[in-house]
Amino acid sequence: MTRQRAIVGSLFILLGGFVFWRAGRISPDAREAGTTVAQPPAQAAHPGSAIPTETPRAAPPERSTLADALNSPTTDIRADLRLVLDIIETFRSNFLQTGNPVGTNAEITSALAGRNRLRLSLIPIDHPAINKEGELCDRWGTPFFFHAESATRMEIRSAGPDRTMWSNDDVVLSP
Repeated sequence: MTRQRAIVGSLFILLGGFVFWRAGRISPDAREAGTTVAQPPAQAAHPGSAIPTETPRAAPPERSTLADALNSPTTDIRADLRLVLDIIETFRSNFLQTGNPVGTNAEITSALAGRNRLRLSLIPIDHPAINKEGELCDRWGTPFFFHAESATRMEIRSAGPDRTMWSNDDVVLSP
């Protein structure tokens, strides 16, 4: 009985060591995506050769164009709200288990700008509609108010031209 326990314990330790060793060989992107693609080994430098000593970095992801028309002078606030809702729906379609981004305006904006487990950026962090506090703002410079009604429904409110939230000129999009 004691010998069997020692054998089983040794097998668990061996298996744990293998898993730990294997985890160190998986790329951070693959780890985050839940896949097990191993990183290619770094190339060795040869004297007098043009072979790089490091693995080349992947090209940065293309800049998202979803928010390009946000607060455009050729559209209106209703188009802006629909556009923000489209961005949120795109986010939600990539995070089926969690749904809408949640939190304050700044936290939601941060998630939409790429601070999420997939590093999916749907709005550039330097977009003119994002203020210095990191909040997504309407065309009058007032932060939008986000109200997650459920994991799949998000109400978005603009304070309107008077820049006062909850007044008569607020514009609300509730899907």
